[in-house]
Order: sequence, then structure tokens, then C-alpha cells
Amino acid sequence: MEPFSTLQKMAIWIAILVGVFLLSDFLINVGINSTYKNMERKDDNENIVVYQADATYVNGRIRGLIKENEKEKGNYLKIELYSKRNVMVGKCYIEIKDLKQEETQAFELLFRAKDATSYKAEIVKEKEPGDELEIIPRELTQSQIVLSTILTLLIFWG
Repeated sequence: MEPFSTLQKMAIWIAILVGVFLLSDFLINVGINSTYKNMERKDDNENIVVYQADATYVNGRIRGLIKENEKEKGNYLKIELYSKRNVMVGKCYIEIKDLKQEETQAFELLFRAKDATSYKAEIVKEKEPGDELEIIPRELTQSQIVLSTILTLLIFWG
């Protein structure tokens, strides 16, 4: 029996690393996304279309579209977050640009608030005084996740 050549050994190690990377990526995505629970909406504003609203115990995300409306003009989208006992846990404002007829604006709110289970969205003319929630800047992109995974592997390899 002939021993493996160096090229065959390298190919096996590369295949193992790719397999571990794919498995860890899958398990991380399943683990993170399974902790998010859908949030209940408390308003019926047709000009605000929300296509994703979910939260964990400590943070959450709301994504949607704002439609142009002549009747309801405003400068900000105000989102109030409530706990399961209907106590307001925070509010956030998103600036609305000048929308022309039939135009929409996408919005994304990544927030940090404990036990937010429902929300109410409305368009307002100005911000109310008071505290706003801490808004998380943004989620990591796929390339940033891959790069950080590779750097982590290189750090622990050596």
C-alpha cells in the first residue's frame, strides 16, 4: 500500500475545513434565527407595510416599507415597542425622506430592548422629547462573517 502523497493529504484537510465551515455556518444561522419570535402589530396603518418584525428577549428587528400618502404627511416614522403586559419598553424614530407620488421608502430598525413582544408604527411630524432606544447600527454581511470566521480559524490554528 502506497502512502498518501502530500497533495492528497492537503486535499483531505481542505475538504475537512470546508465541511467544518459549512456545518458551523448552518448551525449558527439555525441557532440565531430560532431565537427570534414574531412580534404582534398593534396598528392598522396601510401606508406602513412591515414584512419582518421579530425579537429575542434582548433585541429585535423590524423591516418594511413606507408608502407615500397625501393625507398623512410626516417627517418621521415612530415605532413604539411594548412588552407582553402592554407596557411601553421604548420608542424609535426613523426619518422619512420626501416621497413623491407612488414612491416608497424602505426602512430597517435593529433595536436593543428587553422583552419586546409587540409594536405600533405611525407617521409623525416631529420627534417627541424623551429617551429613544439604542439602535444597533446594522447586521454583519455574509462577507464580513466569512472573513471573521477565517481570521478566527487562523488565530486558533497557530
